[in-house]
Amino acid sequence: MSKVKHGDTVKVHYICSLENGTVINNTKDSDPFQFTIGQGQVIPGFEEAILGMSEDEKKTTKVPMEKAFGPYKEKDIVVVDREIFSEDIRLEVGKQLQLTNKDGKTTISRVVDVTDTYVALDTNHPLSGKNLIFDIQLLEIA
Repeated sequence: MSKVKHGDTVKVHYICSLENGTVINNTKDSDPFQFTIGQGQVIPGFEEAILGMSEDEKKTTKVPMEKAFGPYKEKDIVVVDREIFSEDIRLEVGKQLQLTNKDGKTTISRVVDVTDTYVALDTNHPLSGKNLIFDIQLLEIA
């Protein structure tokens, strides 16, 4: 029976949850998730968990934040001039904004403070600083 190795394309079902049991993502009721090992398409800890698995194998693994979305970084809270946002955008604490930087890269930021002159944005990934639990079922090695 073959085992997953670098370069393989795999199909999996998984449930991703936080340590408190909150489910973040679940593919069980949708199409399987397909990706290629070693292409940087998934977080490192998820890929590492699948390496060496065989078809139809199931496992539960804890992915530490360092191998998921990294630690939460205070330096990733940025303050920008309020005037860069058009008047029709309603800015309020907690609102998520999709922003495009100078390089054309899109990021999701969360508003953490608003005044008449500035807006503070948290640019950390929403799962930064979180350990993740994955229940994985390897369906196919292509």
